[in-house]
Amino acid sequence: MIDLVCTQYKGDAGLKTLAEECAGGKALGFNGKQVIHPSQVETVQNVYGPGKEEVEWAVRVCVADEKADKAGKGAWTMDGKMIDAPVSGKARAVVRKAEQAGWDVAGLRERWKGQEPE
Repeated sequence: MIDLVCTQYKGDAGLKTLAEECAGGKALGFNGKQVIHPSQVETVQNVYGPGKEEVEWAVRVCVADEKADKAGKGAWTMDGKMIDAPVSGKARAVVRKAEQAGWDVAGLRERWKGQEPE
């Protein structure tokens, strides 16, 4: 679901209002917000985009899931938590969103290339 526009876009006050609306929308379950001015894009992406920890987790899951798939494992664990198809699907979605937001996913995949399914 995409939240409606914030009509305030000028200056620090406009960006503060936008950030507050984005945070409120995210808390309500929205996954994006319409914008009316290019100056709003960065704020919306920062609030709705995945954070560093979420992206690293997702990349780790994707790397390990590829190895688990090759080994014929349908479910496996990472950090003591079960990883199955719905969880790996969520991880792939986070990675796609991170790529769209400009994250260096290839660099993270290289960093976590040794991640193994437990």
